[in-house]
Amino acid sequence: MTNFKTSVNNTDHFEISNENIQNLDVVPTKANTFHILKNNQSFNAEIIEKDFNNKTYAVKVNNTVYNVAIADYLDQLIKDMGFEVGASKHVNDIKAPMPGLILDISISQGQEVKENDTLLILEAMKMENVLTSPRDGVIKTISVAKGDAVDKNQLLIEFE
Repeated sequence: MTNFKTSVNNTDHFEISNENIQNLDVVPTKANTFHILKNNQSFNAEIIEKDFNNKTYAVKVNNTVYNVAIADYLDQLIKDMGFEVGASKHVNDIKAPMPGLILDISISQGQEVKENDTLLILEAMKMENVLTSPRDGVIKTISVAKGDAVDKNQLLIEFE
């Protein structure tokens, strides 16, 4: 039996088996849009963004967007062995993953941060998205301020 580890909004973590998936009543309604029945509850789901290389997805369920990361057995084994995808550890800047509004900035220029430390909160589509540090490092520049509206791929933070 294959198990997948999932992370939702980087806060909730679940283990899902093939059996869990097969027990869902899922009907595609159009491209990337599905109607799901689970425990007699109805859900409308739409995959709005997907990154197959990193196995991450933005899924809108009943008008709420969730950022979902999925790890299969091989991903889990690689992580357990202490290996990480090399490119993800050499990130030198953080760009806006989507257009939105900067609600809060938790760091300052010159501050030392650890991997997964909260950097800022970006509100997009009435949902607060916590952007965390992809690596240990020192903040070189912060290109935005609290209350700024940002565009997708706009530079937010640079590391030294």
